[in-house]
Amino acid sequence: MNKSILAGTGLAVAIAAGSGAIASPGSTGDWYLRLRKPCYQPPSVAFPVVWTALYGDIATSSAVAIDRFRGTGQRDKARRYIGALAINLVLNAGWSWLFFRFHRLGISALGAAVLATSSGDLVRRTTDADRQAGLAMLPYALWCAFAAVLATHVWRLNR
Repeated sequence: MNKSILAGTGLAVAIAAGSGAIASPGSTGDWYLRLRKPCYQPPSVAFPVVWTALYGDIATSSAVAIDRFRGTGQRDKARRYIGALAINLVLNAGWSWLFFRFHRLGISALGAAVLATSSGDLVRRTTDADRQAGLAMLPYALWCAFAAVLATHVWRLNR
């Protein structure tokens, strides 16, 4: 794998993760603690562990896909993949702003659904480039789908 591509995807993912972290300082503060949450809400400690693993996976799997597309002369697919990844990472970071910073539960539930759809598309694109990388990206899409269900349930409980 081309290390400069991995550096680029790693930087893009780090920027998204950092932006999301900026949006959610003290996310376990009073506002968040007062929210009613469904019984299947994972413990707070699970989120940074899961997201750290997923962000590493996104960077690596995306680098493999971009490298594979470029290596097989599919430069248009590589460019479209980079665009889809950029949109996905903006949606990813944007969700934290909608939910934690602006406390917009309904819009954040919609944002989570759009992110889940975008993540599924990213898995499809990654699989098109490299089947193993696509399988490695699958937990991200599944987690985003779970997050959409969870965000929707939190919104409904707190309307």
